Amino acid sequence: MANDKNFKVKNGLQAGRYLQSGSALGYSDVDVSSGSYFTKTLTGNTTFTFSNPPPSGSAGSFALEVTGADVSTAYDIANASYDGDPTQLSVNGFSEGFCFNNDGTKVFITGISTDAVQEYVLSTAYDLTTGSLSQSFSVVSQEASPKSVIFNNDGTSMYVLGSDNDTVYQYTLTTGFDVSTASYASKSFSMTSQDGNPWSIVWNDDGTKIYMGGRDTATIYEYDLSTAYDISTASYNSNSFLISSQTSTPDGIEFNLDGTKLYINSDSPLGIYEYSLSTAYDITTLSYSGVNYNYNSAVSSPTDISFSSDGAKLYVLSKGSNSLRQFSTSASAPATITYPSSVKWSGATTPDAPAAGEKDVYTFVTTDGGTTYYGKQAGDAVA
Repeated sequence: MANDKNFKVKNGLQAGRYLQSGSALGYSDVDVSSGSYFTKTLTGNTTFTFSNPPPSGSAGSFALEVTGADVSTAYDIANASYDGDPTQLSVNGFSEGFCFNNDGTKVFITGISTDAVQEYVLSTAYDLTTGSLSQSFSVVSQEASPKSVIFNNDGTSMYVLGSDNDTVYQYTLTTGFDVSTASYASKSFSMTSQDGNPWSIVWNDDGTKIYMGGRDTATIYEYDLSTAYDISTASYNSNSFLISSQTSTPDGIEFNLDGTKLYINSDSPLGIYEYSLSTAYDITTLSYSGVNYNYNSAVSSPTDISFSSDGAKLYVLSKGSNSLRQFSTSASAPATITYPSSVKWSGATTPDAPAAGEKDVYTFVTTDGGTTYYGKQAGDAVA
């Protein structure tokens, strides 16, 4: 996944980051002209299409046997669980921000105690227990209070946000994700006109937008870049979203893989909050989903957050304990079925998809060339 531009890099995401929330959507076509009984075993959330129906005025019918399955749902913060102290990584000093490289074999941490970006190597991807400090790069010549660090999609540019100057600074790396090759690119962008205490930044999927979480205003701000990943071309586009109804401290911000969810870490109140975007990466379409997770005693003074590339793990930087901590954020749920909008169900209620291993049978009839199908569940949990 090293070239996945959706990675966060703030995770590499963003610049490098994630599998989207939920299982990948599959499509399955039923060619009505090829038979009268069809079988399908679900392997993920599935949308059915019906093709080649008989001509209008001729009745046609078929049966569809579906075997259910469970699928993994990622970014499930509502049911998150702490993986325990053995999974944590101890870090140097009071740390504020972090991100992974694109494949989870490196994590970069910055903070006010070191005035540097510290590079940790993980011998097993995303396994914090295999992490060790490799090297560091001082940013004190530009910023003495670095709060957030992110990369572009291939790790050849690094960006550090600081609260002393309220500015994002850009650095060039001759070898991607190797901070020993970093140098200041003499490019920067001030965010002080929007917030006097900017704390966290994250990219969209292609580096043409950057987002900032501001502590003074409890607001998320959106900026456009006329040249992707060139911070000197950034400008505020007047889009913002107030989060004070949930938290006043956006200490860490992160998107899911497709930009339809935004996650905000908070120190007060303690926890992580989920927001939905009806248009990907457009914060004017943000709304609070009502989903949140309280870290309780697992994290003291949480700052930044990030997810593994598959969304199955959440990582939280704990300034209070000088450690990076891991949570599970995946769950198993029955695969869902979406039928054509032309289907009218008996009783006007779409039947539930079968449970894992269960077989259900549905029958469909059309007389108008497929403009309308009349559907009915003919068998539930059949042998």
